[in-house]
Amino acid sequence: MTDDLERREAAINRLKNRRAFWQGLVAYAVVNAFLVGVWAVTGAGYFWPMWVLGGWGIGVVLHAYTTFWQRPITEDDIDREMGRGGNAVA
Repeated sequence: MTDDLERREAAINRLKNRRAFWQGLVAYAVVNAFLVGVWAVTGAGYFWPMWVLGGWGIGVVLHAYTTFWQRPITEDDIDREMGRGGNAVA
C-alpha cells in the first residue's frame, strides 16, 4: 500500500513539474514577444531584448532539463550514498 502511495505522489509531482514548466514557457513567450514588440515600435535600433531572451532562456533550458531529463533519485542511489560513510560536513 505504501509503495502505491509513493508512486502516486511521485507521479503527481512529475505532473505538477511539467505543468509549471509549460506555464513558465508560455510566460517566457508572451513577455518576450511584448518586449520585441516594444523594441520594434520604438525604432528597432540595438536589439536590447536579446539580454532578456538569453538570460531567461537559460533558466527555461535548465527548467526543461530538471523537468524532462533529470533522473529521479532512487532507493539504490540513497543506499549507495549511505554506504559511502559519514564524510558529510554537518
